[in-house]
Amino acid sequence: MSVSKRLTPSVLAVAIGLGVGLNAGLVEAAEKQLYWGDTHLHSSYSFDAFLFGNRSADPDTAYRYAKGYPVIHPGHRGRVQIDTPLDFLVVSDHAELMGVVRGLARGNKLLAEYPIGRKFMGWMQQGQAGKVFSTLVANANSDQRAPELLQLLDPKVRKSMWAEIVDATERNYEPGKFTTLVGWEWSAMNNGANLHRIVLTATGADKAKQFIPYSSNESWKAEDLWQWMGETSQRLGIDMISIPHNANISKGEMFNNVDSDGRPLTADYARTRMRWEPVVEMTQIKGDSETHPLLSPNDEFAEFETYRFLIDTRPDTEKIAPVNDGSYIRSALKRGLSVEQQTGANPYKFGLIGATDSHTGLASAEETNFHGKMAGDGSPGGKDGKRIGAEGPTGWDMSASGLAAVWAEENTREAIMAAFKRREVYATSGPRIGVQMFGGWQFKNKDASAKRFAKLGNKKGVPMGSDLSAAPKGKAPGFIVRAVKDPTSANLDRIQIVKGWLDADGVPQEKVYNIAASDKRKVEPKMAALQSTVDLAKGSYRNSVGDAELAAYWQDPAFDPAQRAFYYARVLEIKTPRHTVLDRIALGQEPKLTIVQERAYTSPIWYTP
Repeated sequence: MSVSKRLTPSVLAVAIGLGVGLNAGLVEAAEKQLYWGDTHLHSSYSFDAFLFGNRSADPDTAYRYAKGYPVIHPGHRGRVQIDTPLDFLVVSDHAELMGVVRGLARGNKLLAEYPIGRKFMGWMQQGQAGKVFSTLVANANSDQRAPELLQLLDPKVRKSMWAEIVDATERNYEPGKFTTLVGWEWSAMNNGANLHRIVLTATGADKAKQFIPYSSNESWKAEDLWQWMGETSQRLGIDMISIPHNANISKGEMFNNVDSDGRPLTADYARTRMRWEPVVEMTQIKGDSETHPLLSPNDEFAEFETYRFLIDTRPDTEKIAPVNDGSYIRSALKRGLSVEQQTGANPYKFGLIGATDSHTGLASAEETNFHGKMAGDGSPGGKDGKRIGAEGPTGWDMSASGLAAVWAEENTREAIMAAFKRREVYATSGPRIGVQMFGGWQFKNKDASAKRFAKLGNKKGVPMGSDLSAAPKGKAPGFIVRAVKDPTSANLDRIQIVKGWLDADGVPQEKVYNIAASDKRKVEPKMAALQSTVDLAKGSYRNSVGDAELAAYWQDPAFDPAQRAFYYARVLEIKTPRHTVLDRIALGQEPKLTIVQERAYTSPIWYTP
């Protein structure tokens, strides 16, 4: 059953007017505030960012941009500024060759000590940066590391570059106002399959400088990364988490049904993975990883920012990503239920966040203020530039996405890390849609419009990212969801609940339920779409349809207490112009890839018999 309600204007006023973070006062007197950030941003210290034109946006530039200061775009060199500052940021440069290419271009004395360093410096001085890039990427995709390239991995070089990044992270930390977390990207590939993770820690510079970031040069296997994280955390008395991203181009390996050595998943594997990977990236610039129309044919909104291109530079290999269960998050959540039923532990019980993966040093996720994946994409005329090979993506394929939303007690490293670990986080494709979701056995229709929504939700149930178990006799789980539009973005279309479960035969199933609808539409399994207000000639839209706030109570009408299940909310905006429309108009060209329906995804709530 579902009851849809519109919230009062006073609630919206609270939502946009109180608290530290935007939408921080979504719930009056809430114990937790809503903070917005990006956990996946590359600066000029990443080798690919530098070789694709980011020569100037270093970690300090990244933090200044996120805080709201105007900075210089590393590509077109114009002044740019974020529309609304972030609350937290992780500069996550690649551990592989961290700072090395930037150092080569600057004649770093340490690098000049090695023959390969002097060779690459010569190429770059001759304007052959592309030759350096192709050599490095080919080596990364190879099973055998070239011995001469290992010279660039000397610990003293890596330690020096890492210290510069850590120092920038430390000097930009403003507890209670703006949080920086120490992090990097572990960029593992296995035969062209993307297995990348962001690793972050809440520790300060003193302990961060006592280790060198683990890279795929040490191992491409996630199990080895987790072992290193465990050993390092214990040695230094710190904590870390790892965040998988771009499962959509992992060839099914990110959420596989076997481990890195091809062995069936075990309870020990599941517990280890969930210890270190409590959240995953649902959406980012290289596409959305929720699901795919081939995997969810009954989901009318499954086709969203689908990205097709593998990161595979090996000759004579397929460049388009296959579609399979191990590459998408909804399928992984279902697979996790199956593994849990077989082994007693779920390796894929994770929360959901968004991030940009921008390589410009600029955490831009707004359609109207998107600065590109690489430095060259930041101007309309630069979007046609090819990446790697004739089949590679261009700037037109990139998605202006996404952001991580965190419910935390305060804007500090410790509080934000704790929110990630308990999975009280959610993803958006860019807009700052405020969302809260609670699940339990005692909720009623009227609870969806309660004034003290969060207090009541925590009293009678559990928040997103949590677990339900031992269903009371004759009871089905109920959920209350409240969503408030981004004050600077589009109105809301609807709220949906996505349910996944194992049927009586142990076969994974899924269903999407509409639970709240704008414009006084009746909530039905199949609802008429709102009229589009997008003007493709001007690249604009009107908020003349949709609602500013939506709330709903929903109880699972097909609940079986013997069946494992998960539930997450998906909130959709009305249709708006994609960033590519604005750039095509600016170029005087016919718009392509024209419409986007931005969204938010809450972390799931799981039911275990």
